[in-house]
Amino acid sequence: MSGKCESCAFYNLDEEYDDYVCDADMDEDDMVRFLAGQTGECPFWRPGDEYRTARRQ
Repeated sequence: MSGKCESCAFYNLDEEYDDYVCDADMDEDDMVRFLAGQTGECPFWRPGDEYRTARRQ
């Protein structure tokens, strides 16, 4: 899963911790399932194409 995180739109640099974190809006139940590995793949992953908006212009 960690390989996919690096290309996810929710994977952002947290300047306070000086590390990358997942900013997906998960509730407590989602987080427990995710950390327990019961999801198979991350249900919150979405492509983080930062150039998508620029191509439309």
